[in-house]
Order: sequence, then C-alpha cells, then structure tokens
Amino acid sequence: MSQQPLPEERVTALVHDAVAAPSMHSAQPWRFRYFQGSRTFHVRADFDRAMPHADPDTRALHIGCAAALLNLRVAVFHAGWHPATRLLPDPADPALLATVRLADLGSGENNLAPLYPAIHQRHTSRFPFEERDIPEAVQAALRDAAHLQGASLSFPTGWHLQEVLELIEEAEARNRTDEGSDEDLAAWTRIDAPDAPSADTASDGIPQYAFGPRKRGGRAPIRDFAGTRPVEGRGATDFERSPHLALLSTPGDRPGDWLRAGQAMEHVLLLATLEGLSSSFATQALEWTDLRWPLRDPISGIGYTQMVLRLGYGPKGPATPRRPVPDVLDIQP
Repeated sequence: MSQQPLPEERVTALVHDAVAAPSMHSAQPWRFRYFQGSRTFHVRADFDRAMPHADPDTRALHIGCAAALLNLRVAVFHAGWHPATRLLPDPADPALLATVRLADLGSGENNLAPLYPAIHQRHTSRFPFEERDIPEAVQAALRDAAHLQGASLSFPTGWHLQEVLELIEEAEARNRTDEGSDEDLAAWTRIDAPDAPSADTASDGIPQYAFGPRKRGGRAPIRDFAGTRPVEGRGATDFERSPHLALLSTPGDRPGDWLRAGQAMEHVLLLATLEGLSSSFATQALEWTDLRWPLRDPISGIGYTQMVLRLGYGPKGPATPRRPVPDVLDIQP
C-alpha cells in the first residue's frame, strides 16, 4: 500500500460513512482524530453528549460510538484497506475508545465491504411493520453477524417475548412520569415551535418528522418521543400485534463489552437492511436497572442484555440529520 498521505477528502468521506450510525436519541457522541503519518484514526467519546438520567454509566454512549466504529471499519474495507483495530488502547485515556489503522488488505480476511451499501440505506423506522415472520435463515445470518463481533443475538418467543414486552411497557410508563427521563428527551428531540422552527435545521437529536405516528393499538414497543408535548399534524395508528424483537447480549458488562455490543448491533442492522428488513430500538427497559436484569436469557440466566432491536418488514424510516464532518473530525500530520 502506498504510504503517500491520504487526501483529506478521502479521510472526510470515511468519517462521513462512520457517522451515519445510530446513537441514543441521535446525540452522536463521537469524535474522530486522524493521524496522516501513521494512517490511523482515533475514535473518541464525546462525554459532553452523555445523558445523565437515561444513561448514567455511559453504556449507551459507548454502544453508539461503537456503531460508528463498525461503519468506519466497513468503509475502510470498501476503500481497499484492512482496518487494524484496537479497543481501549490507553487505560489512562477513557475517552479514546478505539484506534483504526489503514493496513494492507490480506487475502482470505473476513471482509465487511459487502455491508457498505447499507450504511446510508439504514434508517430507524418508527412505523408499523407487517404481521410477517422473519425467515429462520435470515435470523441465523443475523445471529452469525452478532457472533462475529463478540456478542450474541436471540429472538425471544412465547412467554419470554411476552415478559420482554411487559418490561418495556413498564419502562415506557415510568419514563412518561420521570422528570429526569423527560429532561433527557427534551434535550434531544426537535419539535417545531410556531415562531421558531428547528426540527429541520438541527444537526443532531431526533426531529419531529422521525417520531412516527402515535401508537393507537398493537404490542410493538414504541417509544413516544413527543412525550406529553403536542406535535401538529401527527396522527395515530395501529402497530403490529406480534412484534419481532432481538436481544443483543454480551458475557460481561464493561466498556470493552459495550464496544463489542455496539459493533455487533450495527453489523446486525446493516445486514438486516440488505435483507429487506426495517428496524428500530426498544431500549426503555435497559434504562432502568431493575428492569434490565430480567431481560437476560431465561435458559442460561447469564449474560447482559445490551440492546433490544425491533425488526420487521415495513416502511423505511426517514434520514435524520448528522453533525457536519468538520465538527467531529480533526486531521493531524
């Protein structure tokens, strides 16, 4: 591989792909630093974008940054390099989550490049999905994707699915009356005021056009991002009665586990997008310690649930804003 400095536009393009990743309330809590001499990216956490109530230990922040890391790895493979990646390389610098060095692409590598088309196709969909099963072959492929990144993916059914749905429903009810949860939500949702439209101009957070309709009926675990605030023109509709959920878990519950979980989550979401599935998140129960623990595998009783995904066949979600790359990227000699 040529050791000529990488043109800044190519560095910018790689980060543009990375930041298409999802994050809690679309806070986009990441920063990137690129070192031309070593051809290495530093992926850093922006702890100023943490949510003190919903994510006090920054677990979800790490997961969001790790999703951007996975996108970066996919983009690097797509560009013809190997992303030599290290997680948490400096214990003295907890904000430095990973380094990614552009190395020569070897033969026979587990190349993530086929996922690249899904990076900008994947958008969170908060709309009803069809009452249609996900084929077992697709479920198996998604489980394999999670496993490749060091996590496990399961599709709860029967009584376990009902228990998960009840836990999420309980969490959603708590969030509606919890002052701290409402503060986090208000900080990261964008609802137009008649005299100060902002939803279409903000570069972060969730704009009102991405809230989706209010749930009138059905069992789908939908978070109402409007809370108690009115949204002009927003309707209500029935959602699926038999939602398909996937639980993403890791053996441990430390920052390294969260980073593996976030990469596994994004790998699953990108592959699901290529398989024609839409997706959203059902993280409400994960935000309450006493509700998160019962989500774990009821058979083994071990592991830590890091993410709850809602998957199905239905409308694609709208694209939502991203912070400009110059705001999150610093290029060093």
